[in-house]
Amino acid sequence: MIRLLWRFLLLVALAAGFAWLADRPGTLTIRWLGREIQMSFIAGVVIAVVAVVVLWFLWSLFRRLWASPQAVGRWYSFRKNRKGYESLSRGIIAAGAGDAAAAAKHAAIAGNALADEPLVNVLAAQAAQLKGDRAQVKRIFEAMTKSPDTEALGLRGLFSEARQAGDVAAARRHAERALALNPRLAWASTAVLQLQSAGKDWNAAAATLGQQIKSGLVTTADGNAKQAAMLAAQALALEDSDRAQALELALKAHKLDPALVPAALVAARVLVSQASTRKASKILKETWLRSPHPELAEVQANLIPGDSPEDRLARVRDLVKEDKLRDGGGGLEGAVALARAAIRAQRWDMAREALAPYADNRPQARVCALMADIEEAAGDKGRAREWLARAITAPRDPIWVSDGVASPRWTPISPVSGEIVPCEWKAPFEMPEQLEADVAAAPPVAVIEAPKAAAEPPPRSLEPPKMVQPQRPPDDPGLPEDFDRPTGRALPAEG
Repeated sequence: MIRLLWRFLLLVALAAGFAWLADRPGTLTIRWLGREIQMSFIAGVVIAVVAVVVLWFLWSLFRRLWASPQAVGRWYSFRKNRKGYESLSRGIIAAGAGDAAAAAKHAAIAGNALADEPLVNVLAAQAAQLKGDRAQVKRIFEAMTKSPDTEALGLRGLFSEARQAGDVAAARRHAERALALNPRLAWASTAVLQLQSAGKDWNAAAATLGQQIKSGLVTTADGNAKQAAMLAAQALALEDSDRAQALELALKAHKLDPALVPAALVAARVLVSQASTRKASKILKETWLRSPHPELAEVQANLIPGDSPEDRLARVRDLVKEDKLRDGGGGLEGAVALARAAIRAQRWDMAREALAPYADNRPQARVCALMADIEEAAGDKGRAREWLARAITAPRDPIWVSDGVASPRWTPISPVSGEIVPCEWKAPFEMPEQLEADVAAAPPVAVIEAPKAAAEPPPRSLEPPKMVQPQRPPDDPGLPEDFDRPTGRALPAEG
């Protein structure tokens, strides 16, 4: 619309100009080479305009003829590029469908037509991967790393190839180079952190994790939890060799994640060795409120070495009463800890009372074993055997579990993925509902007490259920070997 308006205004201006010239007649005289030409001024203007138009037409025709070879070349180049992009599209579709032959064919055609197109290298690498030509794949990715546009993509390809080949050093080198190129690459950051954690390079892993938090790849809460797990692993490894450094790391981890049991245990044990029992008890109680664990109760009971069982029982009761501050009040871990301390102090009624709310239906194996000890101490060997029989089919006791793999030791690294996934204190698996119902509906086991003269002493403890170990052994953060299930450490001798 605007273009038509401009054209109309131009015609109006031309008409007005000719009308103005017509109202002002004159003569135009041209003398050239001894000749004289006279014409009206309007005729001269018309001839000049026509001459300009003819010259413009001739110049345009000359330019077209002069540029015709280049135009023909561009036309052929356009046809070639179009054919190349069509082959590239068909090749990507063939590679996605798993057709290695078609993908390689179209990759060759696209490579001849589109020499500078980065997607051609991607298609060629996919075709080589489908054929299983690892050497060709590596050459293509190495060529891609030489171009700034495809360097990150080539590094990721080389990382994947190195990881499949089991070359951890090369995989880490490629991932670190990609991360230096772009700190926001999630795959590179995750891979570097995983390799650093697997190698227990905690300082480097902490720096990488801090970069992830800064780049927004992980939330602050998740980053703090992972950082606390790494600090706790360092503290566990240094507890026996450098107690001062272990305490510093454990306190940092406890500050980041007060619910982390290993950090609280290391800090409390070191503080106990320094006679700072009040501070150690405060840390234990703070963690107990968030994550009750048997070893927390054991350390709390043994804050002062050499105390009597009654004193230890009093400290455990002081710790367990904190359960009332939590939602729902009480807890199985608190009941078990109190019962164990009461049994050591030979307070059988207190131990029975603590376990009473958890002894109905299908109690855990540890509850059954403790009840068997209580009944045997009371002189009822038949009831003790009945509890031991119930323990055989009882639900499994909690243990450290990471990504579905049970481990007697806490570990900050998943034995499945190698990522920082701290263990959880829980039962290693859940019994299917139908099997649980069948076991509950089964008739009780008949226990016949033999004559006292021929009776054999009942076992005092049960063999813990055998645990299926993963093919890859869980990572060992440095705990001593002489651990005592489920605490993982040898208990100090009672005074």
